[in-house]
Parts: sequence; structure tokens; C-alpha cells
Amino acid sequence: MAIVKMKRLRLLGMRSDRERLLHLLQRLGCVEVGEPAIDLSDPEWAALAKPDGWGLANAKEQSVTLGNALNALKTYDKTKEGIFRVRPEVSEDELFDDNAYATAQDVARAILEGERNVAALTAEQGKLQLQKAALAPWLPLDVPLEMEGDETISLILGTIPAKADFAAVEAAVAQASELSSLYYSSADRDFHYFLLMCHVSGEEACLEALRPFGFTRVTLRGWTGTAADNDRMVDNQLAVLEEKLTQAKAHIASFAPERELLRRCADRAAQDAAREEAKGRLIDTDETFFLEGWVSAEEEEELAKGLDGFICAWETQEPSLEEYPDVPVALKNNWFTRPLSMVTDMYALPAYGSLDPNPLMAPFFIFFYGFMMADMGYGLLMMIASVVIMKKAKPKGPTMRHMIPLLGLCGISTFIMGALTGGFFGDLLPQLAMMLNPDTSFTALPALFSPLDDALAVLIGSLIIGLLQVFTGMGISMYKQIKNGEVVAALCNEGAWFCVFLLLALGILLGQVKAALIAIAVILVLTQGHGKKGIVGKITGIGGSLYNNITGYFSDILSYSRLMALMLAGAVIAQVFNTLGAITGNVISFFIIAMIGNTLNFALNLLSCYVHDMRLQCLEYFGRFYEDGGKPFRPLAFSTKYIDIEKE
Repeated sequence: MAIVKMKRLRLLGMRSDRERLLHLLQRLGCVEVGEPAIDLSDPEWAALAKPDGWGLANAKEQSVTLGNALNALKTYDKTKEGIFRVRPEVSEDELFDDNAYATAQDVARAILEGERNVAALTAEQGKLQLQKAALAPWLPLDVPLEMEGDETISLILGTIPAKADFAAVEAAVAQASELSSLYYSSADRDFHYFLLMCHVSGEEACLEALRPFGFTRVTLRGWTGTAADNDRMVDNQLAVLEEKLTQAKAHIASFAPERELLRRCADRAAQDAAREEAKGRLIDTDETFFLEGWVSAEEEEELAKGLDGFICAWETQEPSLEEYPDVPVALKNNWFTRPLSMVTDMYALPAYGSLDPNPLMAPFFIFFYGFMMADMGYGLLMMIASVVIMKKAKPKGPTMRHMIPLLGLCGISTFIMGALTGGFFGDLLPQLAMMLNPDTSFTALPALFSPLDDALAVLIGSLIIGLLQVFTGMGISMYKQIKNGEVVAALCNEGAWFCVFLLLALGILLGQVKAALIAIAVILVLTQGHGKKGIVGKITGIGGSLYNNITGYFSDILSYSRLMALMLAGAVIAQVFNTLGAITGNVISFFIIAMIGNTLNFALNLLSCYVHDMRLQCLEYFGRFYEDGGKPFRPLAFSTKYIDIEKE
């Protein structure tokens, strides 16, 4: 339970062995390949060069192709795989089988070609639907659309806004020319659609009469026959296209049996891309290559065994203090503290050479979460969900593989605190018992204390728990300072305030508050001016230290009152919904209302307890000792999404 010790690795090997050696490093997963500190623009290094990026570009292209093919299959194949998909285990040889990889690429290209065909057919379908929409207003007209009149007659299609009075329009046109007529076609919420037929001599006058009504001329080119004839033709074309679309989608879905092959090869492409990215950080000559990076000290021996089969020269070196900011950080934790990496990763990794916060935080985080949630029913749900997801889904992502076990640990804490407070989905069982038998004596589960009846005691307990965490943070800070040789600073800072709290507690318990205050004043005067020069500086230092520490400790400890607030809020919300359900007097209605309310309460508390727990750790606790700024250790390693690689 500490920060993993790292060593700088330098390796010089033969270019002919480069691919095999990178495969070895990826299999071992213990080396982060870095950028060598070499200026390739310097003439002295003119013989050195970076490997070409063709391999990386090709691997990324294949990864995108396979990923797009899988997405297309997901769209067109409606086969349900269930909530929890079991990832198959394959050997490394199966993962890197070139024949299977080539087959998968052919399948992916066929799927994407089918998707392009679907896109083309869909676009054509859209065009026809637009044509059908354009024809719709003119369907009542039994006039060939290609007719535009002749030397004596003008035929003009047009529209006016729907708000216009069509009768007034007809009157205006009739007044403009006796040799004219309007044929109404249809209307929608925007326009009236009609045909104007007039003698060519009166066309200009008719158009002038229509202009005040917002007339717009419509031209339908490329059509022959009536609108209804063309509409039927478009319907026939749409039917043919729909059949083609159905066949094209079925063709894509027919590749569903190849899904596992595509997934395996998508993972293979991801491994190739990771390896090529690492290769891009190497330095080459015509015959050799140079690698520089970091290896965990614990796995150096395993690396040495793997390198025995290669013609290469390599060395490892302890990082100097000046190099610590550049050293990548990996945390080594057990089953209990490892899930807390989720919190650490969200906050910031510790600096190399400092303390691993997970073991120091785990007991507090898990206990605080259970204290705030405090319900046996909710705790059971959290534990069951954690076990089922870990067994069935086996999450691998950096977040999920920590979050789900953390959910289970917090569920245990929640269940224990629920047993102490007598909460099982609030007061569900007593409410149910009273519904079935109003004279029952079962009005509450056995409890050590109740958040509703003992709110003041819960508040005091929350502040005491907070004080314990603050003291723990102060103790860790003292340990760090003493370890670094800053003994006097440790005694004058946290040490002095430890004495302040101890003397204040003893004074209250023994009834000697005045004597305790005098002793506290002496200690603060002697210690809080440490590091300040001159009388004025020391007086200023004492005043500033008193203000900052008194207000700081007071506000920090008071922040832990949120433990009581969330425990109380969760219990009250659950009880309110249970009471609402019991008012109905019907057991079925009671369960429906109670379960809906408890589900909402559970979902709300899952998030709010996590957020407030995070706040207490990151602000009130970490601020006393945590040194952040570490860079994550990212070794070249297998990282798969769809499969698991069999361990040899």
C-alpha cells in the first residue's frame, strides 16, 4: 500500500528485433516508453531519426474501420445480447492471428460498403419524399403539369398566404380580366394553392391584381402528366426503394455471426496502435534503436528475464530528487484500498516520493458514506449490484473497475449503519405491519439510535468523527515533516495545536478551564512565531496563526455536520414516501408508492453521499498532508475492450 518505486530504463537494441521486443514489453506491461532527451536537430545527432509513422496511421485506420463496422452491425442487427456480456478469453496467438485479421478487415469493408449503399438509398428516398411533398398541394388539379398554355391561353400555378381571403382574390382577378379564372387546388396552414387560367392579353393585369395578396408563382419543371399520376409514380419508386433498403439492411445484419471476430480484431488493432505509438518515441539508426522510459522496480527482474532472448544492452537507474516531478506514479494497494483509486484519480495522483493517500482515506471514506446513507435496504442493493456486476460484466475500464468494488464496500458500511439506526427502506416494515394490524406493537426496528429522535446526538457524533479525521491528517502531516527533518516545524505547527485541543478537553473535563486557557496561551506564544524574524514579525506571525488556525479548524470540523444532515434527510424522505403509501390503506398501493419514493431517495443519496464524502476527503483531509502533482504511469500493455487475453 504505497507508491510503486520506479527506475529509469535505457535500452539499445537491434532494429531487426524491434518489433519482437515491443511485443514483449506489451505482454509484460511494466515499461512506459518515453521520449529520449535528444535534440534531433543537433548536427551531432544527424545519424539518428524517428521511425516513420506509417504503421501508426495504418493501425488507427484499421481500428476506425473495424469500429465503424461494429457500430453499423449494432444499428442494423437487432439481436439482444443481454445486459451483461461475457467477454471471451482468447490466447495471444489468436489475438494476433494475421489470417483472422485479414478476414475481419474484408468483413468490415463489406459492412461499410453496405452502409454506404444504405446511405445512398436513404438519400434517394429523401429526394422522392421531397418530390411527393411538392406534388401534394396540386393533387386535386386534373391538369398536366407540363402545360404552360399556348399563344392564346396562359396557365400559371401559384400560392397566396393562408391568411388571405381567397374569395377576394377571385374577385380581384375577375375584375382585372373577364377572360380569366382561378381553379382552387388545396390549402395548408401556410398557403392557398391554385391555378390561374387567363387569356394572354390579360395575364399582366391578372398578375398585377394578385400581387397585393402576396402571390408567388410556382414552377414545376420536369414533370409530365397530372400531379396525381406523378404521385403514383413516386409511390411506386418509393416502394421499390423500400424493398432495396430492407435488403441492404438485411445484408449488413447477415454479418452478425462475424461480430466476435470483428471485436477481437478491433482489440488487436488497438494493441497495434498502442505499440506503434510507443515505437514513435524511439530513436533509430540504420541498424539499432534506442529506448528510454520507466520500469517499476518490482518488475525489473521479470523484464530482465524477457530481455535475455534479445541482443541488446540495457540499464536501470534510480531517479534523482530533481527527476521526481518527471517520474510516473503507480499505486500499489490491496483489495480494500484499491477501489479508492477512483477518488484519487478524480482529485490528483500523489507526487512521486510522497504518501499514497488511499490507505489513509479508505476507512474514513467508506465509513462516512455508510454513515450518511444508513439504511439496510439500500446497503443490500449496493452489495448485490456490486457482486452481480463484478461477476457478470467484469468491468475493465479505469473508472468502473474501481467504482463497482467501492460501491460494494460502501454498501457494507451502509448496511451496518442501517442496522444501528433501524432503517430498512426507511420505516417500510413497521408501516407495513401497522397497515396489516393497527394494534401491532411492532412500530420500529431495533436500533442503537435514531437519526430522527436523536438528531442532536448524531450531530455531536458527526463533529467528533470529523475531529478524529482532522487529527489523523494533522498526525500524518507531523510524520511527514519529522521524516523530512523538520522536527521543530512539526512541533510548532500541528504539535502545538494537538496540545491546544488536548488541554482544552482536559480543562473542560476536570473543571479547570481557566488554567487550561493559560497553558494554551503560553504554548501558542512560544510556538506560533516560529520562522518569523524580529519582535514585530513574531507578533504578526502569532496573530495570523491564531486567526487562520482557529477559523480554519472551526470551519473544517463544522463541515462534518453534513454527515448528520444527509443521514437525517435520507431517513425523512424515505419515511415520507412510506407514510404516503400507508395512507392509501391498500398494500399494493403502499408498495408502489413506497418503492417509487425509495428508488428516488436511493438514487439521490447514491450521488449526494459520494459528492459530500469526496468534499470532506479532498478539502478537510487532503489539505493537511496530501502532495499532489503526480503523472500517471502508462506502461505499454494490453488494453482490450471486447475480450480477455488468456494468461500463460
